[in-house]
Amino acid sequence: MLDRAKKIERQLIDIRREIHAHPELGFREFKTSQKVSDVLTSLGIEHQRGIAKTGIVATLGDGSGPVVALRADMDALPIQEANDVSYRSQTDGLMHACGHDAHTAGLLGAAMLLSQEKIHGTVRLIFQPSEEMQDEEAKSGGMRMVEEGALNGVEAVFGLHVASDAPSGYMEIGDGPIMAAVDSFEGRVIGRGCHGAYPHRGLDPVWLSAQVINAIHGIVPRRKDPTLPGLISACTIHGGTANNVIPDDVTLTGTIRSFDPAVRQLLHDELRRAFEVAKAMGGDCEFKLLYGYPTTVNDPTKASFMRDVAGRLFGADAVNAKPALHMGAEDFSFMAQKTPGAFVFMGAAKGDRARPHHNQYFDIDESVIAKSAALLAETAKRYLAR
Repeated sequence: MLDRAKKIERQLIDIRREIHAHPELGFREFKTSQKVSDVLTSLGIEHQRGIAKTGIVATLGDGSGPVVALRADMDALPIQEANDVSYRSQTDGLMHACGHDAHTAGLLGAAMLLSQEKIHGTVRLIFQPSEEMQDEEAKSGGMRMVEEGALNGVEAVFGLHVASDAPSGYMEIGDGPIMAAVDSFEGRVIGRGCHGAYPHRGLDPVWLSAQVINAIHGIVPRRKDPTLPGLISACTIHGGTANNVIPDDVTLTGTIRSFDPAVRQLLHDELRRAFEVAKAMGGDCEFKLLYGYPTTVNDPTKASFMRDVAGRLFGADAVNAKPALHMGAEDFSFMAQKTPGAFVFMGAAKGDRARPHHNQYFDIDESVIAKSAALLAETAKRYLAR
């Protein structure tokens, strides 16, 4: 598969660049979905459009045996690209800053490779919308894919994510929890507004918020078992309209990350308690918890299988079986809850400068696209041939 993937590398890079130049937000991946459909049609691969709004599910094989699924996400981010490249985003304010364009091109590459095989069983290709955001019902593309049956009957599901901060071609395939559960919060600290020259005539919510923030920052080091990972970050604070007016309220928002369900619940409970510090000081508060994605968990058997495939393709030295936990989150987690699976990080560092994810300078070493295609295709082929 690797030798054959190298022969289509230029084609896959061109696909990635076309998608990169025309980024689309979650559940609006109309051009991207059309491109995927066009390639699948040219390969004679049956597929359904409109799954999870803008997603595609394609099927290969004779249907005689088990079903294995391969997944890629398609959406971009609301970031203005700063790279001076021929394939830079042509849409103001939008950019593929997390590598989903490469994931889509890689899975199309796997489709090209598998379309030349006699497959005993079924390979299901899942092109998923909206990994980065949720819709008006607080559902992401992965959630909707599961709800709409994309994983029904699937025995194993495999996914991949490029990593711009890891050496190109170096892979991490761990067992068990690999990425954090993510939730967010919105809290309102309520006081009584007044003139800034007469603070005693009101109740300053900015001062109250300072006490709440201090309480929030004490949760992880003092309320959580220090041997268990987890974090809370207060990321925005908004209040007031003038420099001499004490406002009525201040709004705080932030993110919560955890791996263990008990830690996740503790962080939620302690956050509520932290906001109630405002009540103890004479003010009031409102608190809203927004549930996000669960922990991404690799099934040890499926992860071991994928490591073996990767080792055969790229050499054992290219595969790390015990990577560090990632505090980032992924809605592949919903698929891995539905069906045992494995998720791999493919190093894709482009050596001229740091290009972190979700950054205006994000970019990758495009040689990993063909490698991704080979890994996904070989994994599916060998899994069905066990």
